[in-house]
Amino acid sequence: MHSMSEPNTTHFGYRDVPEADKARLVGDVFTSVARKYDVMNDLMSFGVHRLWKRYFVATSGVRSGDAVLDLAGGTGDIAALLLPKVGAKGSVVVGDINRDMLRVGRDRLLDRGQLKGLDWAQMDAEALPFPDRSFDCVTMAFGLRNVTRKENALAEIHRVLKIGGRALVLEFSTVRAEILKPLYDFHSFQVLPRIGQLIAGDASSYRYLAESIRKHPDQATLKAMMETAGLAKVDVRNLSAGIVAIHRGYRV
Repeated sequence: MHSMSEPNTTHFGYRDVPEADKARLVGDVFTSVARKYDVMNDLMSFGVHRLWKRYFVATSGVRSGDAVLDLAGGTGDIAALLLPKVGAKGSVVVGDINRDMLRVGRDRLLDRGQLKGLDWAQMDAEALPFPDRSFDCVTMAFGLRNVTRKENALAEIHRVLKIGGRALVLEFSTVRAEILKPLYDFHSFQVLPRIGQLIAGDASSYRYLAESIRKHPDQATLKAMMETAGLAKVDVRNLSAGIVAIHRGYRV
């Protein structure tokens, strides 16, 4: 039995750490990898992450004039794909807890001349700085697994959605095909940290990223968490045999 004085713990990869420390530890990881993040994503997924993201936005239902919040969107990948969909009358707010990731994404989109309809803000997904019913859609790609209390983030996403608004989560999930699991594990735990050391000079951050995928709730568990947060009509779409999944829910 835990004594009252013991801090609540959570997982940081395969380590248990005090809840109060996780955000800082995750922040250190992303500060370390920010500059090389997209190069690493290409190497980690053989470039497939770009196809996953395009499909995620293409099937988002975002329309001209929509107000969209993209959480954990620091690199600007999702925002760049959303901008043509929301059009001149719409807007995209990119929120990320990590200042370095935001800086990398903002600089990249500035270089491309993508300014109009785009705002960048540092924020914590567990305590969003927006009034209730502010957005037509909230997207979160490859960010939820790094949040300390995922249930808080999902409740906040529900809160800031307009009635009829959509929450869309693209995240690594649980591989469905047994035959792929040993290969996937080898890639995650043997190849990834070595690539991380080679390209970014940081094996441990990439070991954490691989471990964080394994600790993330599977498809059914995340679906239930979204329903508990108040989201309705939650559906799940597996991509690449469940290596990633898109979870979609609505505020009704």
